[in-house]
Amino acid sequence: MTLPIDPTEIDPEDFGEAQTTLEMDHEEAIEHVREVFTDAGFGVPVEFSPSEMLNEKVDADRDPYYVLGACNPAIADRALDATDDKLGALMPCNVVVWEEEPGVQRVYHVSIMRIARLLGMVSDEAAMDELVAETGELVDEAFANL
Repeated sequence: MTLPIDPTEIDPEDFGEAQTTLEMDHEEAIEHVREVFTDAGFGVPVEFSPSEMLNEKVDADRDPYYVLGACNPAIADRALDATDDKLGALMPCNVVVWEEEPGVQRVYHVSIMRIARLLGMVSDEAAMDELVAETGELVDEAFANL
């Protein structure tokens, strides 16, 4: 399959990539990330461990890997309007924590608002501009506090 774009030519800024490492235990990092994102205005209504599921179901032998589905309901409601409900296919805004090595955790996030724009899902550009700015500030605040 040939992609219509070259992913290597997309600047991570265009899809809102944010990442950092934390020097702490995996479970401690999950709690810390959850707390920091909650303090920044997100709830975490969905969370799960793909590594636990894959290790159990297919004996994958994966290192700890955890997904926190962060959401700000007021922003999510506006984002659905700005995309004619299409953004729901990308929700929630995931923050991933994986163990790079014992005691070192990678925290990773991409902006579903920016991805929706790249995919052409946006019906209200002005509203999406506001949402990208607003969610960007919240994510920046959270990453600054990690």
